[in-house]
Amino acid sequence: MPPLLKIRNIVIEGQTGENWEPIVKGLDLTLHKGEILGLIGESGAGKSTLGLAAMCYTRPGCRIASGSIVFDGQELFGMPESQLRNLRGARIAYVAQSAAANFNPAHRLIRQYAEGPVQHGLMTTVEAEANAVAIYEQLLLPDPENIGYRFPHQVSGGQLQRAMVAMAMSCRPDIIIFDEPTTALDVTTQIEVLAAIREITARYDTAAIYITHDLAVVAQIADRIMVLRNGDLVEENDARKMLAHPQQSYTRDLLAVRSFAKKALDADSEVILDVADVTASYNGQDNVLEDISLQVRRGRTVALVGESGSGKSTLARVITGLLPPSSGSIVFQGEELPPAMKSRRREELRRLQMIYQMPDTALNPRQKIRMIIGRPLQFYFGLSAQEQEQRTLELLAQIELPEEYIDRYPTELSGGEKQRVCIARALAARPALIICDEVTSALDQLVAEGILRLLLDLQRKLDVSYLFITHDLATVKAIADEIVVMRDGRIVEQGPRNEILTPPHHDYTDLLLSSVPQMDPDWLDNLLAEREAA
Repeated sequence: MPPLLKIRNIVIEGQTGENWEPIVKGLDLTLHKGEILGLIGESGAGKSTLGLAAMCYTRPGCRIASGSIVFDGQELFGMPESQLRNLRGARIAYVAQSAAANFNPAHRLIRQYAEGPVQHGLMTTVEAEANAVAIYEQLLLPDPENIGYRFPHQVSGGQLQRAMVAMAMSCRPDIIIFDEPTTALDVTTQIEVLAAIREITARYDTAAIYITHDLAVVAQIADRIMVLRNGDLVEENDARKMLAHPQQSYTRDLLAVRSFAKKALDADSEVILDVADVTASYNGQDNVLEDISLQVRRGRTVALVGESGSGKSTLARVITGLLPPSSGSIVFQGEELPPAMKSRRREELRRLQMIYQMPDTALNPRQKIRMIIGRPLQFYFGLSAQEQEQRTLELLAQIELPEEYIDRYPTELSGGEKQRVCIARALAARPALIICDEVTSALDQLVAEGILRLLLDLQRKLDVSYLFITHDLATVKAIADEIVVMRDGRIVEQGPRNEILTPPHHDYTDLLLSSVPQMDPDWLDNLLAEREAA
């Protein structure tokens, strides 16, 4: 049987000023019906660019220069745009990396789900909405009959990502391109979504291109793996063979488990942040945080872990003043902070910075990097334009981005590069405490390790403190001094890292630890069978 998708010698270029530079360099890709192909590699390797080319689509500032894209016997390269629109969404669907940036905030989830099948003439609105409930249930979204009537901001990041997976499946496409679909998910939810993706693609014999930087994740879902670097193919093989015997040193580096952990420090430094008995709710409705108390010491890192919807990011919003608490207090560097951010002094704002989970929604796409990083330099320190440029270049060097990036827009950067810009913007204010909300979740393992090492190095040099929100237990082991475990808006347990990670664990902590994917293609099947039998 001929392949469903055959890409040959594809060259994709990106525009830099007046010049076009190749970012995908003559690659081939073959995908058969019902097959799942994993694309892995560092940020900027060309994974998403190659995946989007399966729809004969490129992001603004890119173009397909040459090659062939044959889908179900039809050549897509050169096909009229009107015909391509009939294919996109209906027969070839896409799940973006950042659900928050790709949903319309003004429309309910179910309306956005129904738009595709209705526009393509596959279903009526009533049929599509009924179908949405069934898919929501298969993807294990809570309250599937009603969750579709919420707006995007009314669900957690993990729930929104699953809603985007559901939307891609609405037309029963032949191919789905999954671009980091579990990046925003906690480990327990990730298991459910991976299992649901495997089940649904198998049920409808749907082929998929699964783009990720996490080899342990792709090991659970891919039949075959392609490793990319700088727009070139490093190696390609059956998933099991590659995981067992990687041929190239670069692939072996990607397979390596994070190799460092922060040394335990004495808890003798002063308390810089004291959150005491904080309770909070949205619009005076049910509490989303209940009696939260924790401390962060100078030069230390407290990791805040828990499932999607546990209240981690909500607590960050309370600390930063975006959501005033209904009770409790927040004392920062010896002074109680006003509950609302608008009542806080500029110096209080400077000393407490936050790096957000979704760089796509945190960066202004109309501003160049020099403006994004330069704004806090001018706002807090009144630096001149020349001083701003010099300091911005220093910050770009710290986060390992080239000097020429200073005149790029966010849309010209990969997901990982955008997150590094967010880190640089926070560092620009020279804060005493940085709240890091899943700052490495969008980064491949090699880049994430570099960022974590950078954060630890800055902590040693600047004595800065971190409240590190994450669902990645490997990150917790690498960077945390203390761990706070949250569930359903409450703290389950907290204490020094070694104490929390050493058995016996609290039942919920044990669930989180056992849900971290392993580099074993049978791990997910074995875990699901074990939990079903329990």
